Amino acid sequence: MTAIEESRRERDGRRGWNADPVLVLTLVLLVGFLAQGPVRRLLSTPVMQSWMTVFVAVVVQALPFLVLGVLLSAGLAVFVPPSFFTRVLPKRPSLAVPVAGLAGAVLPGCECASVPVAGALVRGGVTPAAAVAFLLSAPAINPVVLTATAVAFPGQPRMVLARFAASLAASCVMGWLWQRLGRPDWLRPRRHDHGDGGTRGAVFWGSVRHDVMHAGGFLVGGAMAAATLKAVVPATWLHAAAGQPVVAVLALAVLAVLLSICSEADAFVASSLTQFSPTARLAFLVVGPMIDLKLFGMQAATFGRGFALRFAPVTFVVAVLAAVVTGAVLR
Repeated sequence: MTAIEESRRERDGRRGWNADPVLVLTLVLLVGFLAQGPVRRLLSTPVMQSWMTVFVAVVVQALPFLVLGVLLSAGLAVFVPPSFFTRVLPKRPSLAVPVAGLAGAVLPGCECASVPVAGALVRGGVTPAAAVAFLLSAPAINPVVLTATAVAFPGQPRMVLARFAASLAASCVMGWLWQRLGRPDWLRPRRHDHGDGGTRGAVFWGSVRHDVMHAGGFLVGGAMAAATLKAVVPATWLHAAAGQPVVAVLALAVLAVLLSICSEADAFVASSLTQFSPTARLAFLVVGPMIDLKLFGMQAATFGRGFALRFAPVTFVVAVLAAVVTGAVLR
């Protein structure tokens, strides 16, 4: 046997090797048993106890709203035909934009569902400017999100009102900007598959399972980041950033883009960032549902990379300005 054949056999053998799940589980349990002493000592430190308190509080508070939002958005995407919107929206684009923006207040849906729904609207004949307004408003001002915001900010109805006003204003401005400056070749909606076929019920539950796992992962990541900021980052650093109004607003706006938290859960993360001003936290709540890392990828996949590259930076700027203006008015 030549050296080449021996090397090929070794590669084939490695490619065909599959780990035994029972063996992997046994090794994990063994490592956990051996490391339980150091892990227990680590978790008993004041820093880790503070970290776990914030992490568990954010996840436990946000999870019911996330699940409810996923259920409602899946139902909207699967059971409501795009022709419904073409019938109820005004024919004039300038009027269709605010109507589509307000439709987000009565049609619950997280940002993960709003992207394919907006693509279906464009394919169904809805003017792109109205679809853009709905794309941005639905995950930001729907009843589930506003209720979660009220729970996360008890006794602060102005925060709920500010989120509604700033998000609706940013959505309408982006719709009107698209009507004024957008070009048809920038928007190329592609077909989105809600499931693997079958009955609507099967597609609905498949969408729910996928979205819960997908959004749940971002919720856990966001809760970990909030807990780390609260328990690990020196308080002097946070107070220094929060003490500069412009820096505070931009810092939380960029943090919203990076964390990519589902809109049904982001209010609980924002409420834990008590070092920052209400306007900075409002920027976090307005920017997150409109543009973040996962949304950029979904928009590029649904409407084309050219659309996403133009749409994302403009949306970020408009959302930040809307939050700042609204925060100043409702201060």
